[in-house]
Amino acid sequence: MKRLISVLVLILCSMPILADLARGETAEEKGLMIALEAERRENGFGDFTAEMRMELKNRHGQASTRLIRIKTLEVKDDGDKSLSIFDTPMDVKGTAFLTFSHKQGDDDQWLYMPALKRVKRISSRNKSGSFMGSEFAYEDISSQEIEKYTYKWLRDETYDGRACFVIERYPVDQENSGYTRQVTWLDQEEYRAWKVDYYDRKKSLLKTLVMSGYQQYLGKYWRAAEMQMVNHQNGKSTGLLWTGYKFRQGLTESDFSKNSLQRAR
Repeated sequence: MKRLISVLVLILCSMPILADLARGETAEEKGLMIALEAERRENGFGDFTAEMRMELKNRHGQASTRLIRIKTLEVKDDGDKSLSIFDTPMDVKGTAFLTFSHKQGDDDQWLYMPALKRVKRISSRNKSGSFMGSEFAYEDISSQEIEKYTYKWLRDETYDGRACFVIERYPVDQENSGYTRQVTWLDQEEYRAWKVDYYDRKKSLLKTLVMSGYQQYLGKYWRAAEMQMVNHQNGKSTGLLWTGYKFRQGLTESDFSKNSLQRAR
């Protein structure tokens, strides 16, 4: 009886989706519409600052911690600009990372290394590389613009007690991306991402990112308090713990210039 009820619930939950497909909407169109709605709900935040604790663990469980300050500026008709400043440990203190995300073409990224006293530009060919020794790649930490991917709706299912859309996205820049595809679980109520599976260039599962502790700001914008990235192939993991969100702080373009990298304190 329990199995019969579960089947009936699944059928009822799937009826709106099946109706959409019956009207001629393809899985690709539905996937894109879901992604567009998620983006629409994020528009208009302006800017924010936050603190982030990065915890790196190797396959043996040994951990190291880094404290980072984040600044982000929303840019009209283009991708966001973000600046990350490392405060600890001492060997990376003063390191700053600047990203200009773009809806079209390669993102611009620069890394300032205080020990070398110079700004290094990150090549688009290196965007699959590790960011500061973490399990996050450079392409993971830039803003995820809609135009950088193509989409496909896979199914609806319950994840962690929430009704979710499961969509697949494929990087447009397949040549330089470290991924062939990403599978994302977004809740159907607020369109928040809860889980992402990343598949490498050999189409094997590489990493899984899990978000938790969402909090709402300005009565509209949701941010996860914790992000855990686990690398299934090397046994390492990286956790990001976010605190101190402050929105609409009056940040401007001048706060995100290449010169601001060396001024970052």
